[in-house]
Amino acid sequence: MEQKQVVRLVIADDHAIVREGIRMLLSEQADIDVVADVADGRAALEAVARLRPDVVLMDLGMPGMNGIDATRAICRDFPGTQVLVLSMYSGEEYVRPAIRAGASGYLLKGTAFSELQAAIAAVARGGAFFSPAIAKLVLVDSRRRESHPADALTNRESEILRLVAQGQSSNQIARDLGLSMKTVEGHRGRIMAKLDVHHLAGLVRYAVRAGLVSPDP
Repeated sequence: MEQKQVVRLVIADDHAIVREGIRMLLSEQADIDVVADVADGRAALEAVARLRPDVVLMDLGMPGMNGIDATRAICRDFPGTQVLVLSMYSGEEYVRPAIRAGASGYLLKGTAFSELQAAIAAVARGGAFFSPAIAKLVLVDSRRRESHPADALTNRESEILRLVAQGQSSNQIARDLGLSMKTVEGHRGRIMAKLDVHHLAGLVRYAVRAGLVSPDP
């Protein structure tokens, strides 16, 4: 019989009773090893750097470094560790930033223990897992992104996107197109809003997919 892989897990939550309760439940599972529990995002990041767990079970509303900032840092610096959010918050103002930060899953604290087990196993394998209410929001966001083809941009916006993707600054673009800096920045903001992209790398990737610029050889 094939032996199950043991998932090494860190719990990050500022409520001691929550950490202790989850740790006690998970410690009874032969395929999960809770290697640390911590009370804030900074401590979670330090635990990941020291222990390199497979999964961090991450609360969002913690003092000091919050769960979203900790998730972003972990996903950026330690790609071998997956983050599974366990939060009492289901609002899009929490869900969207957590997913954009790199979380592989998002569960609500009212979830059943069996669902928590399934979520940990899924994200440890490199998959994703969301509570039903969260999955609906993720699906809506996915469909919204798919509804933004290149022709959602005006000709001027496409031109500015192409120049941005080629590495030109707003000042250069304004000079080349005979526009004011304020106008260029306004166009750039609308481009980001339409494409739901919030950083330069995302704009470059979109411009390549849309055929506005060629990928580097």
